[in-house]
Amino acid sequence: MAPFEALYGRKCRTPLCWEYLDANIPIGPNLIQETVDQVKVIQGLMKRAQDRQNIYNDNHRRKLEFEFGQKVFLKVSPMKGVKRFRVKGKLSPKFIGPFEILRRIGEVAYELALPPELDGVKELRNKSIPLVKVLWTHHGEEEATWEKESDIRSRYPHLF
Repeated sequence: MAPFEALYGRKCRTPLCWEYLDANIPIGPNLIQETVDQVKVIQGLMKRAQDRQNIYNDNHRRKLEFEFGQKVFLKVSPMKGVKRFRVKGKLSPKFIGPFEILRRIGEVAYELALPPELDGVKELRNKSIPLVKVLWTHHGEEEATWEKESDIRSRYPHLF
């Protein structure tokens, strides 16, 4: 059935179907009740479909947990036109590493022992931009962000 028909409990009255008007179309409270019933049926069907998709997804996924001292690869997302890790384009690596896990931060976040070339400095052609990890007031350590040092100096000069 069409979405309009499912929502309102009747066929859409376009000029193409004026001759098919039915005399016993519900009005008032009956129309509202039939619409609510139709919406509940549709919601139930959608819930069943979502549950079926979740079961399929859960069967094809395994939960990964890592421990202190294990070595893992770090996934890096390639950006178009950006040269990372000495290779540009399609040949740039999708994963780098292996790196040792120092500690678990959250449910899926881990702190890794990164080499000095991957520390908090972003490099552009011939200049580097130092980054500073900012632990914000009234926020947990997992919500700390990396900010440009120049931005922090300009916004908060009293800190330096």
